Amino acid sequence: MEYPHLFEPIIIGNTMFKNRIFAAPTGHPDATIEGNFAEDVAPYYEQKAKGGAAAVTLGEAIVDSKYGKRHMFQLSLDCRHSVHSLAKVADAIRRHGAVASIELQHSGMNATPGLDTPGVCEGSKIIYGPSPCIHNGNEIQEMPEEIIYEVIEKFAAAAKRVQELGFGMVTVHAGHAWLLNEFMSPIINRRTDQWGGSVENRARLTVEVCDAIHKSCGRGFPVEVRFSATEAIPGGYTIEDGVAFAKQLVGHADIIHCSVGCGIGLEEGYRTFPNTHPSMFKEDGVNVKYAAEVKKHITNTPIATVGALDDPAMMEEILASGQADIVEIARGLICDPELPNKAREGRSEDIIKCMRCMTCFSTLKNRGSFWCALNPLTNRERAFARLPEKAAPKKVLVVGGGVAGMQAALTAAAEGHKVILCEKTGRLGGHIRCEENVPFKKHLAEYIAQQERRIASAAIDVRLNTEVTPEYARSVKADAIVAALGARAFKPNIPGIDGGNVCCADDAYINPDIVGKSAVILGGGLVGMELAIYLNSLGKKAEVVEMAPAFNPGLNFLHGDCVTTKLREEGIPTHFSTKAEKIDEHGVLCSTPDGERYFAADTVIYAVGQKALTAETIALHDCATYFYPVGDCVQPRTISDANMEARTAALDIGR
Repeated sequence: MEYPHLFEPIIIGNTMFKNRIFAAPTGHPDATIEGNFAEDVAPYYEQKAKGGAAAVTLGEAIVDSKYGKRHMFQLSLDCRHSVHSLAKVADAIRRHGAVASIELQHSGMNATPGLDTPGVCEGSKIIYGPSPCIHNGNEIQEMPEEIIYEVIEKFAAAAKRVQELGFGMVTVHAGHAWLLNEFMSPIINRRTDQWGGSVENRARLTVEVCDAIHKSCGRGFPVEVRFSATEAIPGGYTIEDGVAFAKQLVGHADIIHCSVGCGIGLEEGYRTFPNTHPSMFKEDGVNVKYAAEVKKHITNTPIATVGALDDPAMMEEILASGQADIVEIARGLICDPELPNKAREGRSEDIIKCMRCMTCFSTLKNRGSFWCALNPLTNRERAFARLPEKAAPKKVLVVGGGVAGMQAALTAAAEGHKVILCEKTGRLGGHIRCEENVPFKKHLAEYIAQQERRIASAAIDVRLNTEVTPEYARSVKADAIVAALGARAFKPNIPGIDGGNVCCADDAYINPDIVGKSAVILGGGLVGMELAIYLNSLGKKAEVVEMAPAFNPGLNFLHGDCVTTKLREEGIPTHFSTKAEKIDEHGVLCSTPDGERYFAADTVIYAVGQKALTAETIALHDCATYFYPVGDCVQPRTISDANMEARTAALDIGR
């Protein structure tokens, strides 16, 4: 076996886990306020079990509806209404040989006051934390000892309930600024009783929660504790303190799961988010070092690591070198739930590696579903599984070899259609290919290369350097056309825009040598901001000017938070409410709320959006019986939407 350590079973408590790959907790808000999951939720978790993970964990299940709930769609484990939905999810996971687990959480200071749970209780107007303070504009009261003991019993009762519903393990959330982590934090916990002060006292609540669960569920029932091995904030506890906390958990927790981050009391509360959920600007496996440090000091309790993991070779080395005993994956299994099976079967090159773009988490918060940029099947398992029988084979012309065109061609070929894929340039990949040499976009480049390999091995007639006109399309005599022509960079109408020192963002990405030592980027969307970060990494001084009053990352606001954090860390200037009026050979003159300002720069780069190739697309509409425009040629899209539309269109052909 290529990865013997990764696929070695492990016994924890009275349970055998078939390998060392656990699906880390991901909470799903696609539920009613009474606690009933929508139909798409069970298949989402089930796919991870089918994909080969040894354990699959539901995230953010609240143990205390009165004092501990953050938002209305969190599952309340003290709510009778949630029973049937949870049992169905546990069954969907168990029947594929994985252990169903669930994360037990209390929001503490992050709870929302007055959030009612129908059929259970009215939400309290009081918010409790370890010590009095003001947080998120709310007055936090010190949690009385009698409430602390109630919380402990609520954790135990929640664990017993899910055990009876078929869950084989629970994960106690003691990290990321939730209640148990708040008690550990020296910034937040200023108590002088048995629940504050020393490391032993600050860990006491988590320890007693573990003991209460074991008392209720049996000593053989595995209890995993997810804690922040370091708060990763100024004044917060360090990894040395994290080791001390982990030592307190020995003999009480059955797995010590090492994450990072707190965030309480910091600007926006997001500064540690790119660390807790590593952004694309972080290296793969960035947080493994914290688990490795804990592992040095603890040998009799399994240590789990998490964060930016999806490479089987890296995970094998983590286990083989003794840095951890278990690897936990969240976004990597959202992107490719088949990762474990592919690794075990020797197909690691087929794994779709997460590019950590945050699309999944942002769409979860915005739209209630984990939708992946690179894998259109994720959280659409039920929709795609319910398609009718395959249509009779058709001749399909796919116009455009970008992200959408490649996905459409692959899906249509898999459906048995005869596919011709035409791309007007000499390479597949589309305009996104301009970023292939950007270090923090390496997994996107790997994905494009992977799609190319799949197309090369499929029954697809690829025609490069072929521009499809209506005449050409008619000559092919296709039954269906999937138009994926894409978009081109929009060129703003600014005096001087055609100067020799001006270029578009795509050209700057492709050949950064054309950019001088300093650059002003016109456009403060994701493209412009990411380009500034890239140029800065090459030693060029870049700054961004944007007409709007604030950075707008679109729906992917969590990636926007990561970009903002990186800009701040790198000291890259950004100027909002600033409009470019005139460009000359030395820079650009802008109008600002304070009057005119001149930005001197060697190069001016415009990154003000894309213009859909709608006219070229419309020209093809009557060249075949079936016509499916997808992706940027309809309107500039995200990679996620382009992939979803392309796959769906290819499945619709002839049905």
